[in-house]
This record gives sequence, C-alpha cells and structure tokens, in this order.
Amino acid sequence: MKRAWEYCYELTQNAKKPKNDSAIERWAERLASAPDHNYEMARAHFHSNVPGSGAPESVLVGGIASVGSMGYDVSKAEALIEPAYKAYQEKNAPDLVRIRAQIMFELENAPKIPDHPYWSYKQYNSFSEYEADVDFPADAGYDIASDDFEERTYAGWVTQVIGSVLGTALEGYTTDMLYDVFGEINAYVDPPQTYNDDITYEIAFLEAFKEYGYDVTADILATYWVGFVPSGWSAEEAALANIMQGIRPPKSAVIGNPWREWIGAQMKGAICGMVAPGNYREAARLAWIDGSVAHVNNGIIGEIFNALLVSGAYIEPDVATLLKKVLGMIPKESEYYSVVNFAYQQCLKNSEWLPAWRACEEKFKEYNWIHAYPNAAAEVVALYFAGDDFNKCMNIIAMCGQDVDCNAAQIATIYGVMFGLSDIDSHWIDPIGDDIKTYVRTYEDLNLRDLAKATVEAVRSAVL
Repeated sequence: MKRAWEYCYELTQNAKKPKNDSAIERWAERLASAPDHNYEMARAHFHSNVPGSGAPESVLVGGIASVGSMGYDVSKAEALIEPAYKAYQEKNAPDLVRIRAQIMFELENAPKIPDHPYWSYKQYNSFSEYEADVDFPADAGYDIASDDFEERTYAGWVTQVIGSVLGTALEGYTTDMLYDVFGEINAYVDPPQTYNDDITYEIAFLEAFKEYGYDVTADILATYWVGFVPSGWSAEEAALANIMQGIRPPKSAVIGNPWREWIGAQMKGAICGMVAPGNYREAARLAWIDGSVAHVNNGIIGEIFNALLVSGAYIEPDVATLLKKVLGMIPKESEYYSVVNFAYQQCLKNSEWLPAWRACEEKFKEYNWIHAYPNAAAEVVALYFAGDDFNKCMNIIAMCGQDVDCNAAQIATIYGVMFGLSDIDSHWIDPIGDDIKTYVRTYEDLNLRDLAKATVEAVRSAVL
C-alpha cells in the first residue's frame, strides 16, 4: 500500500513546470468569482422560502426556539436575532456571518434550565432504554415470500409519493391560511412534482440495507447519506456537514445541530416499517439506528412512531386499531408520548377533527412548523378521524397545515400497505405514474415499481 506522504511527494515531483503567464491574475479572478458560501448560508438560515409552497421560514431562529424548548437558556442567542435581521436587511455580509457564528456558539454553550418541563420527562439515549419501557408484540411472521408483500410495498411507495406531492405545495402554512386560499383540499392544488426530500433519505437507507441487511449500523448509514444525498436542510444539513468532517453518530446528530428534535427523522420512518413488516420491535430498532444519524431522543422517537405504523399496516386490517396499538408502543415516560397522547385525547373528546386540531394548534404553538411535535399531533388527528378512508385522511392532514408533505407522505403509506391501490381514486394516482424525479445521486430518474421490487428483494435476502 502506498503511503499518504508518497502520494503527496509524487504529486509535487511530477508537477508541470511553472509558467510565467499571469498566474497571480488568474488566482485573483478565481477568488473574485467564487461564491461566498458562508454569507449565502447565513442569509438562507435567517430567511428563505420553502421551494414547493413558497412559505417563509427562518430556520436558525427556529433552531433557537427548539433549543429553548429542550430546556436550555437561549436568551443570549435570542438577543442576537434583532441585530441579525438588521444585518440581513442591510446586506451587511460581515455582520450577518459573524452574528450567525455567534448564535451557533451560544446555542452550543447554552446552560441547562434544571426546572424546565423538558427535563421532567425521561431522556432516551439508546434503543435498549427505549425497549425497556415498552412491550412490543411478537413478530407476526408476515409472509415476505408472498406476492402480497410486493404489491403492498409497491402501493405503499405510490401512496407515499402521493402524500408528498400533495403536501409539497401546502407546507409551512396554517389551517386558516389554507382554508382562506383553497377551501377544503381534496386533490392536488398544483400540478404534481415529485422533486423533494421526502423519500431521499429512505432511498439512502435502502441502499445501505441492500448491502448490510439487519446488520446495518448508524455509522454505515452515515456514509450512505453523504454518498447519495447531495444536500440537506436543518438537522440533515448539520449532520451531513459533520459526517463529511469525520464526525459519526451519535455526535453527528448533536454538534452544531439545534434542529435535532425536528421532523427530519419522523419523515423517513416508513422505510423501516417496510423492511420489517409485522415486526414492530425490529421496525423500531431500525428506526432508532436511522434516526440517530441526525436526531436525538424525541426526534428519533418520531421516526419510530411512523415506522411502527407502517410495519403494523402489513398485519392490521383497521387504521383505528393500528393507531391505538402503536400509541401503546411509545414510552409513557417520554415527552413525545405526552404530545401524541394529548392529540389522541382531543380526538376522544370531540366528534369532529377540527376542534381536536385547534386544541393541538394552541398546545404546541411554541414549536416550529418543522418540529416533530405539531406534526405528530396532526398525524394522530388525521388517522383517528379518517379511519380507513384515504381521501378523508388526505383532506384532514392537508388542512392541518404544518409540514404537510412529510406528514401526508408517511401516513399515506399506511393506506397503500394496508389496503393496496384499488381504493385509491385515480385523481391521486394518474398524475404521478410510476416514473418520478429525485435529487438522490444515481436515482435522479426513479421507477416506483422498481423501487418496490428492490425493497422486497432486500428484505428477502436479509431475513432475520
């Protein structure tokens, strides 16, 4: 094996002879034309518009709020918000970049508030801790050799894309805003486009799973993330940057990542359920592994929640029964359980979905619309009141607003897996077809039937 110093030595020794041809001018031109990445990042983090819906967001200010909701004193970071916006408006690049860096420093060093409500709940740092506090049903022994498995999985992928496409044009807005503009939403509000991040990380997971099966680890998944995913946002952006610098899970989820309990893990739990059909424990274990790349504690539990729902959809014939069973597999000592249980109790108290959702809107108003909590509540409300009706579920989850594409994609998968495509109206399916576009490296053009086959074959070759 050639040593590192030998590569460097040979590079220098074999270099072309220098030329006196205005090399300094070329260097200056190169620097002048190079993008100012740090300034562009700072501007995007203080203010941007969601590509699909155009909704405004400030991901860094949302990150400050998120760290505060995790029981830390973020007053020093909050004091920098106003000067940061001033620098943004004035296009003062030095001040904006400097202030952004200072905010990140303050968040990394924010002191814990010992009596904050967040700390009254149990903090889960490993799957073994999670598993000790719940009772998983035994593996149902679902027949993965059956044609039924492939058809259900294909239907799951199709409905996941349907939900994603529906929500892409709606995310980031409130229920009232959506009602004002669209009225009742029962179909796509824009011509469907599939280019988003909703299945991006699931594809990366599947690539790793095809190679390693149930032995896949968070370290392995981290390398597949940077291999297949060219860019990310919020928690995933932070994790990708960490991984590229040699920082692996669980540190990749913590360092420079105030978004570590946002929806990024929750939006990709479906694939863990697909590769563990009818095996709740295994779906949860894989979701913990996958979630730990960019998230912690309640953020990871969000991925487990959706993984359990999809895993159970292979064996449960009724959405209401599935929802109740899965809620029983979320540890009651966690703050995440307090969120989904609050939503469920509001459902029991009300005969219509909107009053139940209004209570959730008020309860979780301090959480950013990309945070796991309000979106988990929206899922519960939609599943409870829609029951086995896919159209009603898509209507409710759309009208709840928040991070609609992530929510609709995950719970739509349940219906495809549980009931197939025969009951899904053509106005959802026909505009999508089987061929979609993604920004995943080597998956820019993706066929959903092929994706389903790859998922099924990976499971069959990696039997526990």
